[in-house]
Amino acid sequence: MNTGKTLFAQVMEFVPWRTFSRIVARHHGDAGTRTLSSAELFRVLAFSQLTWRESLRDIEACLAANSPKLFHMGLRSAPARSTLADALNSRDWRIYQAFAMRLIARARLLYADQRVLADLDAAVYALDSTTIDLCLSVFDWAPFRSTKAAIKLHTLLDLRGAIPSFIHISNGKMHDVRVLDMLPVEAGSIYVMDRGYIDYKRLFALHQAGAFFVTRAKETMDARRVYSSPSDRVGGVLCDQRVRLNGYYAQKHYPEHLRRIRYRDPETKKTLVFLTNNTALDAATICALYKCRWQVELFFKWIKQHLRIKRFLGTSENAVKTQIWAAIATYVLIAIVKKELAIQASLYTFLQILSVSIFEKTHILCALGESLDRIDDSFSENQLILFDF
Repeated sequence: MNTGKTLFAQVMEFVPWRTFSRIVARHHGDAGTRTLSSAELFRVLAFSQLTWRESLRDIEACLAANSPKLFHMGLRSAPARSTLADALNSRDWRIYQAFAMRLIARARLLYADQRVLADLDAAVYALDSTTIDLCLSVFDWAPFRSTKAAIKLHTLLDLRGAIPSFIHISNGKMHDVRVLDMLPVEAGSIYVMDRGYIDYKRLFALHQAGAFFVTRAKETMDARRVYSSPSDRVGGVLCDQRVRLNGYYAQKHYPEHLRRIRYRDPETKKTLVFLTNNTALDAATICALYKCRWQVELFFKWIKQHLRIKRFLGTSENAVKTQIWAAIATYVLIAIVKKELAIQASLYTFLQILSVSIFEKTHILCALGESLDRIDDSFSENQLILFDF
């Protein structure tokens, strides 16, 4: 890598531009384009994510102030905010969705050797959604409540490296359980979700596909015990049972036995009831898997704090989805750079250094090495560093 390039240019070298060009051609993304191509728009959006720009005027001013360095960024000139607004509305958001998914596939291969639990080889995914509130009078295409709009990010997080393997963006009214119909199910994998995703018909389809699920039982669950296995009460497992659902429709939708585990948390003294179709793993491992589900909550908190997906550069559906997918692609790209260069710093530290040194002409490793001691000493342990991979 040429150390005479800016940090931004070095990061962009990890982008598979040939793949991006094929995606653009497939969607005719640059048809009739004269000023700002789809690739240039991605560079601008990645720049805004890495440097925390929050408006079109902000982006325009920062790029214009560094006009001698734009050529090395892959830009011909600083785009006007009207040009950016037109591009956000006209470039098909599916281009950036397909590109982000391509980066996700690459990142998952890099992090495939990591294990969620030390004695578990299977892939483990956490499923959940987060809501981003919007103004109903401006974003009328995303209805949620009678007085406000919202969009939902339904995310399936690969816990090996905290890489999102599936993302669906919907309006706020879409119920979480409907995402189970869209999931790319992998046989032998384990899907961890909260009780908002309990739908016996959909869970049985997951079971028939050869996958395993771990979730919490609803308080209104009606089932009868068929068999009880020995349980480790000292470890917090109160009971480990095979149960059969009662009720005509419940039995029809899930005709086989389920495994019910009652667990008492030794720290909070709270009793939790888990449901799973996995009968091979011990009860303690099932409980530990559900605890790992919290990583998807931390992922949502992290991206809302460190990516620009709460304030949008455009108001149309295409502009919002383009910005979100570009943000996801940028996040995954940084994770790829971190893994391929074997960077020891946390993702938080990496992004912080990039945000203030994006135009510096030094090698990425040198930039991190010169700043790590100072940042680690001044950074409070109470701050959030989620992904130390």
